[in-house]
Parts: sequence; C-alpha cells; structure tokens
Amino acid sequence: MATTPQSLTKQPDSIGNSDSSSAQRGTTTIPATVVAQVAAQAASEFETVGSNAGGVLGIGSRRNFASRPEARCELYGQRAILHLNLGLAFPTPLSSTVEKLRAHVSNRVQELCGMSVSKMSIEISWLNPSSQIRKSLK
Repeated sequence: MATTPQSLTKQPDSIGNSDSSSAQRGTTTIPATVVAQVAAQAASEFETVGSNAGGVLGIGSRRNFASRPEARCELYGQRAILHLNLGLAFPTPLSSTVEKLRAHVSNRVQELCGMSVSKMSIEISWLNPSSQIRKSLK
C-alpha cells in the first residue's frame, strides 16, 4: 500500500476547485444602471431632495419627496461619472446642500459598489417653496 505525502496532494476548496488562488476566481462586474440606482437611493436619503413623479414629457408631473430622483451613470473601469436630476425644498442653502449631497452620494457609491466617483453633475430642476415661510411683497 503506497501512501502519498500530504504536502503533494491538493485539497479541493469548498467549491470543488483544486486551486483556490485569487487569480482563478474571476471578477465582479457591476452594471452602470445598478450604480445609478445606488446613487439615486443615496440622494433620496436627504430629506430636502425630491424627484419628479408621473407625467409624460414633464407634463402633469408632480413634485415628490417620497421617491428617488433620476440618476444616470457612465463607467470607466472603476470610476463612475454620475448625473443627478432632482428637486429641492426651498428655502435651503443650495451651495452647502449640494456639497453635502455630493459627498454623501460619492461615499455611498464607494462603500456599496467599490467605485470612486470622478465626476458628478447635479441638476436642480425644481424648487418646492414652503408655504409657511412665504411673505407678501410690499
């Protein structure tokens, strides 16, 4: 009865492959549409951010703070270029709100998708004025 030394035999890993090196495992590819959905969800986490809902070609649409804003994404390797189209509650400090939104969306895309955001354009297509703050002009 011949025995083989333990160091010469390869033990299969849990998948059944005899070689478990990372070069044999492959890569994970995330489509641009998924990255866009992650960005839209991250943007909707802001309470002052809303989206257009309903309507055809912008006619009959209403302002909605319960749904995600529109997002598009282009991927170049591990870098994402994002475009967000959203609405904001008004009055709100636009500059600081957009900068906080940009940082939050970039961090969430990095955390959830493993991609860095190299460019992000934010289009504010509407403002929703608060009726409590409006004053009459004299």
